[in-house]
Amino acid sequence: MDLTSGTVLVTGAEGFIGSHLTEALLRAGVRVRAMVHYNSFASWGWLEDIDRDLHANLEVVLADVRDANAVDEAVQGCAAIFHLAALIAIPYSYRAAESYIDTNVKGTLNIVNAARKHAVAKVVHTSTSEVYGSARYTPIDEAHPIQPQSPYSASKIAADQIALSYFHSFETPVAVCRPFNTFGPRQSNRAVIPTVITQIASGESEIRLGATTPRRDFTFVEDTAQGLIAIAESDRTVGRQVNLGTGWDVSIGETVEIIKECMGSGASVVCEAERLRPEGSEVDRLLSSNALVRELTGWSPALAGPEGFREGLARTIKWFTDPANLARYKTDHYVV
Repeated sequence: MDLTSGTVLVTGAEGFIGSHLTEALLRAGVRVRAMVHYNSFASWGWLEDIDRDLHANLEVVLADVRDANAVDEAVQGCAAIFHLAALIAIPYSYRAAESYIDTNVKGTLNIVNAARKHAVAKVVHTSTSEVYGSARYTPIDEAHPIQPQSPYSASKIAADQIALSYFHSFETPVAVCRPFNTFGPRQSNRAVIPTVITQIASGESEIRLGATTPRRDFTFVEDTAQGLIAIAESDRTVGRQVNLGTGWDVSIGETVEIIKECMGSGASVVCEAERLRPEGSEVDRLLSSNALVRELTGWSPALAGPEGFREGLARTIKWFTDPANLARYKTDHYVV
């Protein structure tokens, strides 16, 4: 579909990936209705960092994806929906599983109900590679078994199935996108790459981390945003579950060493017990097969492999080490 032909709704637009997606859409000339989680400060989150010259095509709506009426109002008049609003922190899901069901599952139900009612032409529901759990084989393709190894991943599995059920039951034009580990500017420092960068940038002599042996397929955020757009534009993705990843992985420990090298740091790594997942919940390896998304959309990551990863890290480090950006982060305690 042609996204410039109508208004596009982005839920979770104030967040890390959501703000980059919104910015990419605006730069492509798309009219965007950005649904931002209601707050009494009227904050637009990371959308406030977007170039003011792009605001002419931006409409911001403060609402809550858990509220069916609010979602219905936000969806009215939209040709397509990118649904990114979700609770995503795995450690917090151990403490507050019910919140994940309310936001991730009920929120998705509200989106597809409204999409069906208002005959939306395309819904891209954003899932996660965490639904696969520890790899039974690599690279992980879309046929890989689903394994709920945390309350977070269980909530996303449920949300995926709700979205797909509306395709099968009502022909709602849904596509499920499964990004592998996205990184880049604006990411929360509950994620490992910002955790390492911000601790080094703050002058810490010890980098406090959890497990360093798991391997991840890190995808730069601008590539993830372009992948979401490609999935929306392709008619061939309707009713499909589609991975977004680079097809290359690296261990957390190796990632730390690359960041230290890039930043000229001699800091040591200290494992803190509170940062470790329960043994049965840790996902040991996530390595994507991106063959399907290439086939259906032609998308491929601009930054891939060891050199692409280093370039993405360099751009991320540059952003985080800007004093104005670093000041927004709390580096002296563990962010769940």
